Amino acid sequence: MNLDWTEEQRALHERLRDLGEKLGEEVAARERSQSLEPGDWQRCAEAGVLALPLPQEYGGPGLSPLACAYALEGLGHGCRDNGLLIALGAHMWAVELPVREFGTPEQKRRYLPALGDGRLVGAHAITEAEAGSDALALTARARRDGDTYLLSGTKRFVTNAPIADLFIVHATVDPGLGFTGVTAFLVERGQEGLTVEPGPEKTGLRTAPWGEITLQDCRVPASRRLGAEKQGSRILARTMAWERSLILAPMLGTMRRQIEDCVAHARSRVQFGRTIGRNDAVSHRIVDMRVRLEEARLLTYRAAWDLEQGIPSVFPEAAQLRTSEAAVQTFLDAMQVYGGLGYTTGTDAERNLRDALGTRISSGTSDMQRRVMAEKMGITARARRAAPARSAGGEGGGDAR
Repeated sequence: MNLDWTEEQRALHERLRDLGEKLGEEVAARERSQSLEPGDWQRCAEAGVLALPLPQEYGGPGLSPLACAYALEGLGHGCRDNGLLIALGAHMWAVELPVREFGTPEQKRRYLPALGDGRLVGAHAITEAEAGSDALALTARARRDGDTYLLSGTKRFVTNAPIADLFIVHATVDPGLGFTGVTAFLVERGQEGLTVEPGPEKTGLRTAPWGEITLQDCRVPASRRLGAEKQGSRILARTMAWERSLILAPMLGTMRRQIEDCVAHARSRVQFGRTIGRNDAVSHRIVDMRVRLEEARLLTYRAAWDLEQGIPSVFPEAAQLRTSEAAVQTFLDAMQVYGGLGYTTGTDAERNLRDALGTRISSGTSDMQRRVMAEKMGITARARRAAPARSAGGEGGGDAR
């Protein structure tokens, strides 16, 4: 894994950091209305953020996952609107990526350029009332009817749903098949039988709109099935690997900015005749914040590198787990550094903490990340029954080990 960035990669990192500083104006006010700023989304589109992972033939630079992670860290370093960053990530990694990976040539031509330049907003719809962490236990149905499918079911907690133009919807063609029956579909807004409603009020990430979608015999052409029938579980696994690896890359930049602010505060705030940074309780806390950031950064970059190499690994889950939990602890520590000021509504530390709490749930809870890692490591595999041991003479004897 080479982290010796090229001049072009460094320039993009800095350019997106500068872009981020122009985004998120009046974020505290928009939090109260739970609204995403359309102008900020369009600025990101015009700057090429949405198209970062797209091949040149579809309007993007075709950056590697590792280069995307570094670029998005720069955006997060400048941008104070974490909800916007999560909404961008859901659009890129849960919609653009699966269309890029599994779409037909016609689907790619139809959707990728528009997703990349901001004409279309994407949303990924899988979670249901009884299918959260166990995402593949969904009950939404897809019934074949000639050259179309009739989709029925309800999805909730769908990031970008209120503003989305294109939904990737997962439904089963046969509930008796379990996860093997899950199939993915591309559903356009305005499709008859599709209803979109805003979701409940959130604790954090309030500028990343979410909602609930209901499908009542929503007729979708078979040409908008994404991938093969019953391939939904494979598509979801691939999508989650990319999303878990990269959706929190901007949060690395957010933590970096918070640490820089804490350093500046510790060097200027005077108590008992000296700056608070001269107290070990404060300086050591900030050092721990930096260590957590470096751990999360290296795990994120390793996960991105594995994606680039096509290596299945535990690093997507490790990156999601460590970055989300590091963010929560870092922003808790920031509140301690700032004291009463950090507990004030509308400050960066307070808002960042509320936003970070949500990252421990989205893309799979922290507990689910550990469970998936345990499965990949073989810890939770069923024990194999050993064959009976045999003596040299051919008769059974001794312990089977």
